[in-house]
Amino acid sequence: MEEIYIDYATLEDAESLARIYAHYVEHTAITFEYNVPTVEEFIVRMKKILKKYPYLVAKKDDRIVGFAYADSFKSRAAYDYSVETSIYVDYSCKRMGIGSKLYNALESKLKQQGILNMYACIAYPEIEDAYLSKNSVQYHERLGYRLVGEFYQCGYKFNTWYNMVWMEKILGEHVKNPAPIRFFEEIRDKE
Repeated sequence: MEEIYIDYATLEDAESLARIYAHYVEHTAITFEYNVPTVEEFIVRMKKILKKYPYLVAKKDDRIVGFAYADSFKSRAAYDYSVETSIYVDYSCKRMGIGSKLYNALESKLKQQGILNMYACIAYPEIEDAYLSKNSVQYHERLGYRLVGEFYQCGYKFNTWYNMVWMEKILGEHVKNPAPIRFFEEIRDKE
């Protein structure tokens, strides 16, 4: 059996990524999307992210089994040092360490860019059900994130109102006059 390794996502990976994401849209409240994005929609989303941030895939036996990426936290310049992170692992490959490998690689790339704050927006149930557990919050806590806020009954899916929490992980020291953020292409080109 081949080991899991992390690689850069390409637009040709969009079909595999959409397949992985589809499970979460159709069967969980982990994402509040109702409709699975088409491959074309996935490509548009990827192009936007790849202009500035890393988009990574996990592969096992040359098959994509997960993906993680960062995107702008907010569009204002003052937020440039902060990103929102997302991660999805093939449902049939959970609890194999794929998520941790993806997040560690993503965090490393973001530090190279000069990113200081990582945020995760996580769907959260008041009462766990078949569509949503508290596992994602617990997972992020193990990665060093801390809870910074909760919004109540803000997402409606599968005839249920769900909460949403924000979690934060600080990656570096916040100094006066920090160096400008480097676009991911600059980092990748030097590897």
